[in-house]
Amino acid sequence: MSGELRGPKGTYDVLPPASATWLAVREALLGPARRAGYGYVEPPVFEDVELFARGVGASTDIVAKEMFVFTDRGGRSLALRPEGTAGVLRALLQGRLHTGPLPVKTWYAGPMFRAERPQAGRFRQFQQVGVEAVGLDDPALDAEVVALAAQGFAAVGLTGVRLLLTSLGDAACRPAYRERLQGFLAGLDLDEETRRRAAVNPLRVLDDKRPEVQAQLGGAPLPPDHLCDACRAHHDAVRESLADLGVAWSDAPRLVRGLDYYTRTTFELVHDGLGAQSAVGGGGRYDGLAETLGGPPLPGIGWALGVERTLLAAEAEGVAPAADGALDLVVVPIGGAGSAPKRLGVRTADALRRAGLSATVVFGDRGLKGAMKAADRSGARHALVVGERDLAEGVAQLKDLTTGEQRAVPLDDLVTRLTEELRP
Repeated sequence: MSGELRGPKGTYDVLPPASATWLAVREALLGPARRAGYGYVEPPVFEDVELFARGVGASTDIVAKEMFVFTDRGGRSLALRPEGTAGVLRALLQGRLHTGPLPVKTWYAGPMFRAERPQAGRFRQFQQVGVEAVGLDDPALDAEVVALAAQGFAAVGLTGVRLLLTSLGDAACRPAYRERLQGFLAGLDLDEETRRRAAVNPLRVLDDKRPEVQAQLGGAPLPPDHLCDACRAHHDAVRESLADLGVAWSDAPRLVRGLDYYTRTTFELVHDGLGAQSAVGGGGRYDGLAETLGGPPLPGIGWALGVERTLLAAEAEGVAPAADGALDLVVVPIGGAGSAPKRLGVRTADALRRAGLSATVVFGDRGLKGAMKAADRSGARHALVVGERDLAEGVAQLKDLTTGEQRAVPLDDLVTRLTEELRP
């Protein structure tokens, strides 16, 4: 037999007890959206390759270089999802949710997959949470979506997240700007691959991180300077609404995210404690995406936030997100299999769980010292110790594992007494 098997390169395992913090971060990021009426959606983790080629953009690095693509037994070309928006929008269109009340407001959480070089906070399977609001082109809706992202980071306890905001224009003003930008880029000393990128989507050249490219972009025309009147009015209204919501932002005229579907409102959230790879999330409006996927004209806006990047930001700030995974009670029966203490302990834990508390049992045939050591390691707030002598006296011993205080609790109506005392 060969050696121990390990997880694939670029992946990691979420294990207790650290998983409690991981879950707490995910729930905190999504809490504001759930309270704002966003409903849960869960599309499959793999889709037809064409969905991402059309939705994300066939020329993007995500589709051209980073997707995990495979052929199923029926000869269909499928891909593990590299991002969430295209799949969620496909699901909403297929489910005909856009024929009901608008906007359709949804949230999602789960793994995404990209075959990129693993590094701190970036993995080949990584976790994102996101929201999508589909069906209305309303600057106030844009502001709500952006604010929910900012509020999610605040709920984690982060104070160092900055919001970068811009507008990329729309189908009315983008073509003229695109032509102007391509003319500017044609006069630069760029390599052949970058020139090909400029021919397909010149905006993404603005986001090129290489110093030799950035050094030539000082006089490049920028999207916010070439907005049509409608896009400029929309962008102004978004900023006014964000101010009304108390959300601070910085104008970022060079901000271009690596997806082709963005229009108008586009934003990124960054944390300066993460170095060069500072993004912890971002999103924007994608008003033409539904049509690209074969649906009706349907505006939309959304964001995705990275769980791993958020955990790194929390570490950089020294923030410990509230991870309330502690058990209410651990039952410690002092007796072997089939003994009266063990049987009572198992029944009591089960009854407490049915009553809404969290409880477990120290299993195995252990002495008092070993059993209490296991109870301490369980992370429970209280221990209920049950031995043969306790049963003879008609009591069990309830111990506060934080303070060490201990007292006898009558066995008569034990579950009711414990439920009343331990319920938060």
